[in-house]
This record gives sequence, structure tokens and C-alpha cells, in this order.
Amino acid sequence: MDGGHDVADDAARAMATDILDSGRCPPRAGLTFTGTGGLPSVFPVTEFAAASVGAAGVAAADLASAGDGRRRDVRVDRRLASMWFAWSLRPTGWRPPSPWDDVAGDYRTSDGWIRLHTNAAAHRAAALRVLGVPGGRDRVRRAVAEWDGVELESRLVGAGGCAAVMRSTAAWASGEQGRSVACEPLIAWEDGDRSETAPALAGGARPLEGVRVLDLTRVLAGPVATRFLALLGADVLRVDPPWWDEPGLVPEVMLGKRSARLDLREAGPRGRLLELLGRCDVLVHGYRPGALDRLGLGADVRRGVRPGLVEVGLDAYGWTGPWRTRRGFDSLVQMSTGIADAAMREGGLDAPKPLPVQALDHGTGCLMAYAALEGLRRRVDTGQGSLARLSLARTALLLAGRRGTGDPGPLDPEGDGDLAPGVEDTSWGPARRLRMPLEVEGVVLAAPRPAGALGAGEARW
Repeated sequence: MDGGHDVADDAARAMATDILDSGRCPPRAGLTFTGTGGLPSVFPVTEFAAASVGAAGVAAADLASAGDGRRRDVRVDRRLASMWFAWSLRPTGWRPPSPWDDVAGDYRTSDGWIRLHTNAAAHRAAALRVLGVPGGRDRVRRAVAEWDGVELESRLVGAGGCAAVMRSTAAWASGEQGRSVACEPLIAWEDGDRSETAPALAGGARPLEGVRVLDLTRVLAGPVATRFLALLGADVLRVDPPWWDEPGLVPEVMLGKRSARLDLREAGPRGRLLELLGRCDVLVHGYRPGALDRLGLGADVRRGVRPGLVEVGLDAYGWTGPWRTRRGFDSLVQMSTGIADAAMREGGLDAPKPLPVQALDHGTGCLMAYAALEGLRRRVDTGQGSLARLSLARTALLLAGRRGTGDPGPLDPEGDGDLAPGVEDTSWGPARRLRMPLEVEGVVLAAPRPAGALGAGEARW
């Protein structure tokens, strides 16, 4: 990897190296960072954003080079990468709803802090049921204050809810789940079956043209990954259950994709999904361990239907240890792994301090895209499929394990020059997108369609 510009700091290079070392094929593309300033945090969030975007770019460059063997250069703008980790869409004359439920947030317990994640209706209902209140932030605050944090966390998780006590980095590292995650690789690879009929990739300017990606992911890392694959030319079909929606985030992450709905609890829709799976190249999913098995879609079934499948799976708290099936989201993992506590203490604050953006989600999304591209490159070379497993908790170790080298100073304010040309006619109204933070020599990063509502299309290729 090239050192490049003198503004590409040591933390970004080191994290990019860690990511690239987790792959299965030696990287060939050169990687350079540009830009100054950083997001305000005790953690190197801007460097992490640049590193994860850059790693995905390197994988894209190497895949594009598969046909001609020509080495390509990759350039990442650290400032734009930081901005994409927040929100890339700039609506014109409309505003998406808040992604947060009115109960979601941090609350004092009798002995510390806990975060409730109540955006999904089922998770909200579980939290209110355990707390014994009908709703309302003040009622929730008073109820939570009566509880021991770990006891409340256990009760909420056991009731099907989502919550996380704020732990220190030391407490997380010494606990059973923290020790388990620390033993996991950043990307855990497993060989799949070999296919004699795996199609050749297009390579060149649109390296994923003709590649079919089945997207079974939701908030937020998985959709970020498949958005990146769509920008490289892949035909991405997202499938959601009939009742699911995430209106505050869909306009951001549906760029370039198609979308359909299937109730996988029913035999007919499940059979339709298997038909889609049998004709796809990449499966990206965010199901917890055992969840697909319970739907009759276990690993043997998936591989039997599609030999040579490139599969990427995401979990919140890791794939081993007692929490491997626990529901989780970026903000919860920040609480559990000590990120929120460290930022609070080092900042001299009296409440949990989250990262300035949901960096675990966005960064892990880039790592998932990287894994998908690495899996495709390996299939080109060997005909063999693969399974890559990642988790938000393991990504947190990559970020929390390093600090920046001094205060980078603020990012320059956004200006008109930061917006890509043209208007995106989304399902909700016109909008502009930020310019891509990534340049890959000889590769066009562009979406074939604007962001659209969930379930707007048909479940077909």
C-alpha cells in the first residue's frame, strides 16, 4: 500500500493494512489518502472511515484488474469519507423522518447507564412491558432509574428487546463475550463449494456488471455494503418481510437497488427466495446465528441451491461466545464495548458519549463490501465459493485499538462543490448526493437507479 500524500496519517494506513491483511488475496492496487481535518472524537473515526472505504476500493480495483492484470490506483478523500459516514443524501424540499423512536436513548440506572434501542415496534413493546409503563420518555426515565443496569439489560434481552449497559473497555475485555470477540478474526473466512458454471466477471469500468446480489440485510451496515456493490454495477435485489420498514434510513441506503417483499415464514415465498438464491452470485445477510436455519435456509440448503455462492454474514456481538445470538445495533455495541464510556471519561463528561457518526455500521458495511469483492475475486481464480463472517463488535476492536496522532482539527464546512452533479429523483422527492469519497482508476462508481421505497418491485431477477 502506498504511503502517498503526507496528510494520510499513520492511523488510517495502519487500519487499512489491518483490513487488507484480513483478505484472502494479496492486494495489488495502490492506496492513497488525501484531505485534512477529522471528526471530533477521542477515537480516530475519520481515519477509520478513510481506511474502510479505501479497503473496499482496493478490492474493487483488484477485481477490475482481473481481466487485464493492470495495476490500478485508489484514492480516498478523508473529509468526504467522514461525511458519507454521516449522511450522503441532501433532500430538496422534503425531509425524511427521524430514524430514532421517541423512547430510544441513554438512561441512568441505579448504578450507571443503559441504552434502550426501541426503533422496531417489537423492541419498543418489549422494553415498555419489562418497565411496566405505557410509554413516554419521562415515565421510562423514572422506571429505569429503579433498576440495576445489568439486571435490566438481562430482563430486556430475555424479553426480546434491545438494550446495552455502558461498560468500560476493561470490563468488556475481561468479560466472556469480550474475550470471545477478541479471539475472532476481523473477517472469518470459510471455503464454500466449487462451481463449474460460475460466470466470468465484466471487469473494467463496471466490474460487477451482470453480478446478482441478494440482499437480506437491514439497518445499517448490510445496506451500506450492498449500496457499494450497486455502485460498481451489481444488480442488487433487497428482500424484506411485509411488515418491515425503516423510513428514516431507506432514502440513504437504497441507492442503486431494487426491492421486494417476501414472508419467509411461509412455504411459497420461501421457495421463491430459493429460486432467487439459485440464480444469484452473492448473498449478503444480517441474520443472527441459527436464524436462517430456523427458516429452513441453513448453510447446507444455501450451498446446495447455489454452488459457488459468495456469502457475507453480519452479526452484532460476534459469532462465538454467549452473546452470539443477541440482538444489537451500532449504538448498543458502542455502549457494550467501552467506546461510549471512554469518550465520556476522556472528555470529562457525565453521560455516555457516542461516536460522532455510526462508524461501526458504516465501517463494517465497507468491510462487508470488501469481503464480497474478495470472495468474487477468489471465485474467479478458483471457482470456489466462500462464506465471510463479520460483526460490529469485532469492528469496534479495530477502531478502539488505535488513537489518532494528535488533534487533526475540524473538517472544512460542506459547500456546493461537495455535491455530485445532477438530481436524484428518489421515491420521496428530488435530492442531491455528496460526491463519492473514493476514486478507483478506470472504474465508474455510479448508481443505475435512484433510491426507492422498500417493496416497490418484484422478487425476480
